[in-house]
Amino acid sequence: MKKNNTEATQNPKTANSNATAMQVNHDGRSDEELLLEYRTTEDAAVFTELVARYQRELFNYLRRFLGDAAKAEDVFQQTFLQVHVKSELFQPGRKFRPWLYTIATNQAIDYQRRNRRHRRLSLDQSQRTSGEEVGSLMEVVASQEAGPHAKAETGEQAEWIRSAVGSLPDTLQSAVQLVYFRGMKYREAAQVLSVPVGTVKSRLHSALQRLGQHWRDGHTKNRP
Repeated sequence: MKKNNTEATQNPKTANSNATAMQVNHDGRSDEELLLEYRTTEDAAVFTELVARYQRELFNYLRRFLGDAAKAEDVFQQTFLQVHVKSELFQPGRKFRPWLYTIATNQAIDYQRRNRRHRRLSLDQSQRTSGEEVGSLMEVVASQEAGPHAKAETGEQAEWIRSAVGSLPDTLQSAVQLVYFRGMKYREAAQVLSVPVGTVKSRLHSALQRLGQHWRDGHTKNRP
């Protein structure tokens, strides 16, 4: 059983000072190598350096997402706690950065969902990216279903969307979350995920196809 590694997930404003001396020992190693080493050794120094590498970047992303520095600190720490807990699930050959951002985005969404005063995720707000009107996630998915049922936008459908997106593979899920839940432009999402813009578009296309099929299957079964 893994030991609790709370020191490594300390306040992001102070984590860097403790990690500075450790960076020299692991300089030049990739994020993926550090995580795999930590998974084997549970060396706190390795984990703390991994936290420090994303301290400013990820914290700023979460602050923009949540609109509050204190909330961003909480989610930042929770994100790396999840990295600690889920490190055994990280598969060699994967990229750490998009995996990390998927965890962080999920943690931010969960935080907002638990907070009754949070700004609701807008599933029925159209998104515009790179000059293109991509429509809302609800509109895009529901438009694939013919008939009057497609136009209803209820809380139940919103929950269905969130659940369906959560069942997508990580690569597709993160693209949907960043573009539709976070309202990022394709270029911005591509930077977060460290992939070309064309890959973001391709992942969104695949995700929407799956969501649309899931939607059609569910509505077909429920009809007389």
